[in-house]
Amino acid sequence: MSEENRREESVEQAEDIVREAAEQQTAGEPGGDPAGDGQAEEETCSPEEDLKEQAPGDAKESGKKSFFGKKKEKKDPRDTQIEELTDRLKRNMAEFDNFRKRTEKEKSAMFEIGAKDIIERILPVIDNFERGLNSMPEDAKGTSFAEGMEMIYKQLLKNLEEAGVKPIEALGQQFDPNFHNAVMHVEDEEQGENVVVQEFQKGYLYRDSVVRHSMVQVAN
Repeated sequence: MSEENRREESVEQAEDIVREAAEQQTAGEPGGDPAGDGQAEEETCSPEEDLKEQAPGDAKESGKKSFFGKKKEKKDPRDTQIEELTDRLKRNMAEFDNFRKRTEKEKSAMFEIGAKDIIERILPVIDNFERGLNSMPEDAKGTSFAEGMEMIYKQLLKNLEEAGVKPIEALGQQFDPNFHNAVMHVEDEEQGENVVVQEFQKGYLYRDSVVRHSMVQVAN
């Protein structure tokens, strides 16, 4: 046998050995063909093939569901308009309620100012009634004229009291600058400290608000 024939035989033997080793390796792997034909019982598709087989629209929809969940529905423009009108209505109602409260407060304040102004105009009339009654002679106090003047004076005081006007107590009280106006001062050991001993002009309150301070003399 020539050397060239020997080389060809060696190459053929080597190829046979490699082929047998490959067949044995394929038969030993999971899912391999025990018969040695090198083919699996069932073919599987790769992820790339799955993506190719899936329709483009299906893939897009699947991506939306996986990343964003349920698809967000578009809001009806009419619902948006209803919400805006409802919000505007609530704001207008709140502004109107504030305006009503502010108006009532201003009206009440204006009424108080007007009432105080009328009371201040009436107080000098009461002062004159008191001066006239106090200066009346003793022989005229029992006459019908004196009794009529007394009745008018009491009626006027009653009407003012029903309207919320009442005199400020001064004589024998501790001096209080919120209610009294001290125009004179006297030292008297029989009196306490800062005690009102004489009232020159009577003061009045209107609903716990001072209309006119009492003009008084204070001791010690």
